[in-house]
This record gives sequence, structure tokens and C-alpha cells, in this order.
Amino acid sequence: MLTGQQYKDSLQDGRKVYFEGRLIEDFSTEPGLAVPMNVAAEGYDKYFSAEPGALNPVITAPRSAEDLREKIPELLEMDLLLNVTYQSIMTLIVAASRIATSAPQFIPRIEAYIEKARRDDIRITECITDAKGNRSKSPSQQDDPDAYVRVVERREDGVVIRGAKLHISAAALGHHMMVMPTKTMKPGEEDYAIACAVPVNAPGVHITNTTYHPTDRDPRDFPVSSEKSVPDSMCIFDDVFIPNEHIFLDGQVEHAAVFAHSLGLWERLGGTAFMVEQADELVGLAQLIAEANGTQKISHVREKIDEMIIHATLLRAGLEAAIMHAHATPEGFYYPDDMYTNVTKYQGAVQFGTMVRHLHDIAGGAVLTAPSMSDFDNETLRPFLEKYMSTGDEVSGEYRTKIFHAIRDTTADAYGGWHLVTNIQSGGGLFAQRLVTRRHYDMDRAKRLAFRAAGLPSS
Repeated sequence: MLTGQQYKDSLQDGRKVYFEGRLIEDFSTEPGLAVPMNVAAEGYDKYFSAEPGALNPVITAPRSAEDLREKIPELLEMDLLLNVTYQSIMTLIVAASRIATSAPQFIPRIEAYIEKARRDDIRITECITDAKGNRSKSPSQQDDPDAYVRVVERREDGVVIRGAKLHISAAALGHHMMVMPTKTMKPGEEDYAIACAVPVNAPGVHITNTTYHPTDRDPRDFPVSSEKSVPDSMCIFDDVFIPNEHIFLDGQVEHAAVFAHSLGLWERLGGTAFMVEQADELVGLAQLIAEANGTQKISHVREKIDEMIIHATLLRAGLEAAIMHAHATPEGFYYPDDMYTNVTKYQGAVQFGTMVRHLHDIAGGAVLTAPSMSDFDNETLRPFLEKYMSTGDEVSGEYRTKIFHAIRDTTADAYGGWHLVTNIQSGGGLFAQRLVTRRHYDMDRAKRLAFRAAGLPSS
């Protein structure tokens, strides 16, 4: 296993990582990269063991529904890089079980890769969304054939790929990228049916980065995002060679969607678990600011908080249902139920904006206009700020201002905007979740009930 410092050292491997157009050689000089790198390093130290042969204990596949339930707190406590590594490995495990009969040649490779990845204690990020070009056209119909990642050359010892993957969280901070098809492919699109592991420092890989990290602002005004940020990347593959042992699908169009569906399941589980925690956090912020404003007993404020509580509780119930109805692979590994996971993720994403609106309505305009914490450092200003931001002897101006900053940071600034979009798009957009839900819903039973209600035969 690696220590946090060894992890940091491992990133000095010649990778081509860019930020605001600049090639970055030392992550520690860029706050938007340094902060998440340090968080990931802390994750390494947290689970480090010097015992010979020790493996990270959290990267283990659950063997029962109860194991799956116990994994949820770990998912929430993990740094994001470790979380996506876990999701990547679980994606391979589930996908392998689904292609074992019809594409058995890839199973030994997948199993060997998982074993080596755990033994080497590497971090793996998920690369699924392509540039896509014209969305009305399939991969093979694009004006630019590289709009979807594809194989441009097949050799005896591997393949060469070209294309780009977008919206990839923490790609610059990992060791490997798990590249997989973003959608179903059809005959004639064999070159696009490629799933493989790509080292971040492989020749031809270039990674751009964006971040919501408040790189040049007082971290006290950004109490959450200054401590918990992650860069999002475009991963460019400019004729990158992939050896055979890192190839997990190559040309089998009938299985192209298997990896995407398997990844979506684990991403949505992680996303749902976070949404449950996030929903409770929004309730807490709403209650705190209502109390600080002196409005906690006003009927419309209480009603809004009640709605937020109901939303949070329903999400928790959906997460519990996904775990209770978990399924097992032939090897005995458990994964959450598709329908309950997707329904809960969908509902959390759709209602997120409404819950935030309730919070903003309860809080008021000071969510955006509260003084900065550095204003409180000014000896002339502080007495005035304490006087006018206070709402009574028990609520200091600084206390109330800090709550406003927490609300703004998490819901009304760069980090809040990031959440607004990622809650919808992570694990696939809303349409993908509706599609999975319809596929797994018992429509026949619903129709039988409708026939009975109408007094019609159900034949």
C-alpha cells in the first residue's frame, strides 16, 4: 500500500495535465489541484497498513445486502478519488458477470487487472462520456469519426485509440482511466466498442481541468468548497497505445452498453447516497437560518422545512429499498437494485432545485450579500457588522454570517452550480434514469390492476 506522500510522488510521472492553458508540473502550486491532491493523500494515509500484502479494506465487493448497506457510510467518508476507484472496480466486476458467457476471453484480463490494481494501490477514474459531436447522429455517422473514442489501429499486442472523454472528475489525480463506451453500439461500429484501462501518463494523453475551487478567495467565505473540491477534466487520447492486458472489450458491439449500465448503477448508488446526506444538510441549513432569522415559527417557513424533511426522508427510503432488493452476481457479489436506485436518483435530481429554492426563500437575500469574513477582521467594521448582522443577544452577527456563507457556497455559487448540474448529469442524465426505471418496472402488474378496476378481462 502507498502512503499519502508516496501517492503525491507517484503523480510526478510525466503526465500532461493542464490548468487554464498551462502545463502543470507541480500540483502543489495550483490550489485547485493541490487541495484535492492533499485530500486524496489523506485518504491513502487513513487506510495505510505496513503489513506485507495488505490491501485497501474499502475496495472490496460486498457479499450480502448487509455488506452493501454497511458500505454506504464508507462511500460518504471516502475522498472522491477513492470513491470513483471503488466504483470503477465494481463496474468491472458487474460487467464481467454479464459478459462471461458470450465474451469469456475478457474475464481473465478483468480479474487480473482488478487484482493488480488493488495490489498496486492505484486510483482509477471513470471515463465514459464522449465528445459526441452531432447528437442526432450515431458514432459511425459523425462528420468527425473521432467524436466518440475509437480504435484506429489494431496490433498483435494491443490497440491504438483516439478521441476524448468529457466531464471526468479527478482524472488528473488518478493513475489509470477506465475508458468505456458511452452507449449502445450497432453492427458497423465495432471500433467504438472499446473498454480499456489507460495510464494517465501514457504517451498521447492530455488532460485539461476546470474547478469550482475558490482559488483566489478567502477560504472562510467558502467553508465547504475550499476544503472539498475536485477538478473536472477533458481527457484527450491522441493515438494512445493500449496493451492487450488492459483491454476488456474490443469490437463486441452487443456488449458496448454493458459497461455503461454497470457504471451507471454504481455511480447512481454513490450519487443517491450523497443526495440523501445532502438533503439532510439542506434541512439543517434551513432550520439554522430560520432560527437565526427568528422565523422558525412562521407557518410558511415551517411548511417549506417540512417539505424538505419529507423529500430527504423519501430519498433515504429509496436508498434503503435499493439495498434491501440487492441482487447477486454468479460469483456472489452484491449490487443495488436497478429500479430503486434509478428512481431515487431521478427524484433527488428533479426535486433538488425546489429544495434549494425553499432554502433561499427561508434565508433571504443575505445569502448573496452578507459581508465577507475578512470584513469582520477590520477593527472599524466589526462592531457595525456585529450590530447589524445580529438578530438578538443569542445570535451574533458573525454566527449568522457564517451560516449565510455556507448556504451560498453550497447552493448559490460555483460549488452550488456544480451540484445543480452534476445532480442531474452524474450517472447519466434524467432520460437514462427514466429508461432504466421503465425497463425494470412491473408494467404487467399495473395493467392487471387497471383491467380489474375497469371490469375488463386481463387477457
